[in-house]
Amino acid sequence: MDKTPQRSYRYFDLVMALFVTVLIISNIASSAKIVDWGVSIFNLPLAFDAGTILFPISYIFGDVLTEVYGFKRSRRVIWTGFGCLALTAAVFWLVRVMPGEATWVEQSGQGAYNAILGGLTSGGIVLASLLAYLAGEFMNSIVLAKMKVATRGKWLWARTIGSTLVGEAVDSLVFVSIATLTGVFPWSLFWTLTVTNYLFKTAIEVLMTPVTYWVVSTLKRQEQEDYFDTHTRFSIFDWNG
Repeated sequence: MDKTPQRSYRYFDLVMALFVTVLIISNIASSAKIVDWGVSIFNLPLAFDAGTILFPISYIFGDVLTEVYGFKRSRRVIWTGFGCLALTAAVFWLVRVMPGEATWVEQSGQGAYNAILGGLTSGGIVLASLLAYLAGEFMNSIVLAKMKVATRGKWLWARTIGSTLVGEAVDSLVFVSIATLTGVFPWSLFWTLTVTNYLFKTAIEVLMTPVTYWVVSTLKRQEQEDYFDTHTRFSIFDWNG
């Protein structure tokens, strides 16, 4: 068991709150709308679920958490996000099955709720979101932490982009595969959603690299922390490793 005293940090809770907020909003947006850019690459339409706009920012927060505070604290945040996302899905499901008031049913209707927010409560989208989130975020965090040790803290851009390339690939494949297998998305959109999501999310990570550099350097200076996971056990379930 790890006997090292736990430090307190000024901004850790704020970063965690922002991470969880972005995660929940992006999943609601993913359920609500599929966006079509109106362009194609090699006859592959670039359409994506609306949550793709915001979801990559959660990976930036994940990079910041692991880079500054280390994998163990990042693991705690990832599991916190998992619990909050599961709770969000449960609440939206409860709202869906509760009887609607007559005026609301006439003006909006249960069908509209099911069409827009029902996806977040269906087994397929919930399972896809939760499993893809866990697989992608943990892969991103582990790759970044190991690259930091291997590079001795140099080349932050290589760590943030490299870990995102791996994490987003896992996330996109798991999410679209499960959502398609459970009937949330049609098979005709499988490669369109997978490729577009992956390209868009990784492109945002690359474009946001200067911002990531600034946030990381600021937090390291303010927190007086630059954690290296030299002796960390990279188990997603080991809270003390």
